[in-house]
Amino acid sequence: MTGSSADAPRGEYLPPDPSAATANGAVDDAATAHAIAEARAQAAAAGRVRALTGGKEHPAADYTGLVTRAIGFGIDAIIIDLAAVVVAAIVALALNMFDVPSSIDTALAVLGAIVFVVWGAAYFVTFWSTTGQTPGARVMRFRVLAPGAKGGHIGPRRAFVRLIGMVLAAIPLLAGYFMVLFDDRRRGLHDRLARTVVVDAPDTETPVRRMRARHQAAAPS
Repeated sequence: MTGSSADAPRGEYLPPDPSAATANGAVDDAATAHAIAEARAQAAAAGRVRALTGGKEHPAADYTGLVTRAIGFGIDAIIIDLAAVVVAAIVALALNMFDVPSSIDTALAVLGAIVFVVWGAAYFVTFWSTTGQTPGARVMRFRVLAPGAKGGHIGPRRAFVRLIGMVLAAIPLLAGYFMVLFDDRRRGLHDRLARTVVVDAPDTETPVRRMRARHQAAAPS
């Protein structure tokens, strides 16, 4: 393609100048119509999925599906449970060294349940409000964003609302999660309450990629 449109910055969907002529001096109407149609299709595709960050619009990645999110949540649940089991085992071993009354055992069990709930809540709220990714989300390469917020990041308050929404979404029979299958932006009840979206993050740095980068940097040139 010749003319001024060839010098247009890459990524801007501009149709060619209709006044630009081909080598034989006639306007290539077919090429112009094809370029205009392609430009409109690209602009429509870019406009379907956008994340507003800091007042500027950037085309966002695809919204993450239910299965991928469920696997990420399963990984997070395993991490939370393993940490709780290790702490509980240490406390149980320490208590076995002393003759503790049964009333104290009951109180410690209640305290342990409270600590477990606080630990799980802090896990999700902290990761969502800092990086937008829990370890499970990082492994599965997706991220939680807040359209309209600066940088797309969600704050602790919105992260806590999303966590409460996750609990409500499970009542009844996980109905709030199945909303993801019918929403155009794949939002569950918790996403709607917190005004968040979950998008694919294929550029996420994982331990495997970091190790590979170290090997490449250490390799002789």
